[in-house]
Amino acid sequence: MKFLTRIFMKLLNKHVTILGSKNMIQDNKQSKFQKIFHELGLYAYFIGLLLFLFALLAFIPGVSFLSDKAVMILNLIALILAGYEVISEGLVETVKESIKSKRFRPNIHILMALGAIGAIIIGDYGDAALLILIFAGAHFLEEYAEAKSAKEITNLLKITPTTARLLLQDGTQQEVSVESLKVGDKVLVLNGDQIPTDGTIVSGSAAINEAMITGESMPKEKHEGDEVFGGSINGNSTFTMVVTKNSDETVLAKILRVVSETQTNLTKTATFIKKFEPIYVTIVMLIAPLFYLFGYYVLGWNEVISANGMTLALKRTIILFIGASPCALAVSDIPASLSALSLLARRGVLFKGASSLALFADVEAVAFDKTGTLTEGKPSVTDVNIPPGVSAEEAEEGKVFLVSMEKKSNHPLATAIVSHFTPIKTVDLEVEHKIGSGLRAMYDGNEYLVGKPALFNLPERCANRAKELAVQGKTVVFIAKNGKPILLVALLDMIKCCAFDGLEYFRKQEINTVMIT
Repeated sequence: MKFLTRIFMKLLNKHVTILGSKNMIQDNKQSKFQKIFHELGLYAYFIGLLLFLFALLAFIPGVSFLSDKAVMILNLIALILAGYEVISEGLVETVKESIKSKRFRPNIHILMALGAIGAIIIGDYGDAALLILIFAGAHFLEEYAEAKSAKEITNLLKITPTTARLLLQDGTQQEVSVESLKVGDKVLVLNGDQIPTDGTIVSGSAAINEAMITGESMPKEKHEGDEVFGGSINGNSTFTMVVTKNSDETVLAKILRVVSETQTNLTKTATFIKKFEPIYVTIVMLIAPLFYLFGYYVLGWNEVISANGMTLALKRTIILFIGASPCALAVSDIPASLSALSLLARRGVLFKGASSLALFADVEAVAFDKTGTLTEGKPSVTDVNIPPGVSAEEAEEGKVFLVSMEKKSNHPLATAIVSHFTPIKTVDLEVEHKIGSGLRAMYDGNEYLVGKPALFNLPERCANRAKELAVQGKTVVFIAKNGKPILLVALLDMIKCCAFDGLEYFRKQEINTVMIT
């Protein structure tokens, strides 16, 4: 047994498990020989499939160039080419599981192989080849789906930060791997950096893009004592943070861990199939000889029906084997679940696992995130108002300086404002970014400020208008010249046009919808 296990394990090792980043990921890499062996198996399968289809030409009326012997040879070659990998894999798995559990634990691969051998014995070469082609096809489909799912998860892992700027006790900094950071370490985060791990700001402030964690497109202003999340993006400032969690305990790591578990989280049907498989195969292998003995001695199936001495009892036992080979079981739940998870991942839909996917058929309510799901995920300008007492010339000046200043910022609000007013003549300015205050610039002795309503001493009518817009869920921005507001701009993350159709679909299906925001 152990000798066979060593031989077959040198030929085949298909187990590749992706469980997360670094500590969450285990990748049993195949050797170059094993990869070539697997690729040859895939090519051989398609060659075998073509040979089988070519052999079917013999059943077309008028086709005479294929003799019965040629059809037999084609089917046998197709069987060998298509099945050598899955059959060898079945032997390896049976030996491994039997040694591990200390009892015989055959799998469906063995039953399929026995069914194909039985079909050959009774002369059904076409059925033997078809049996293996169906099973091997399901096998390669499952591997393809697993590889696709693994690829999507691997793409997710690329968003995790890998290095950090560790501040040493002497004040110098050293670039280290994120995995080497310990709770209590101080880390410097420069403008535009990806925050390496979860922590707390101890010096400085920042506008941080947490879209990958919260889904919110608007950067969140953070100050000393505020928590920051690993994987989020720093804006235009520099700050110092203290590490509060190890890299494998961060919010992002937990999200990736949940996603990576999709391949091991099977549906109830798939779990049942995996548990029932060795039991089913064992039962069939036990029933077959009993069936033969019962037919031969009790039912009188002892007559010889072929020149090679085959009895009727033996033929019908072989037919039992062929009929018991569960092709439908092999090509059903597991490949379908993995394919669905892979397709959904490519379209940005992540399920916790196949079991959750199966439960979706019975869903009674759907909870939607707002930003980026029901909305576009980015702000757009909806209102441009001139405050009372401001002339048209001052308002135009406000537009020019607003766009000129916002061009110096990478904030989503700035992008929306620049996009809305372009094309427009701009002025070259030196802009000061103030976290929590907005933008400041000087030009010809005049001070220009861009920021939230709370930064300005607004007239009553202007303040009321700002409150009305805020109640509608809009973000209000003012530009002021020497302290006087000269232009008001309101922005909103607009609802997606397809959101209405989606919600209407759920309404017709009598599924309740809820928005989480």
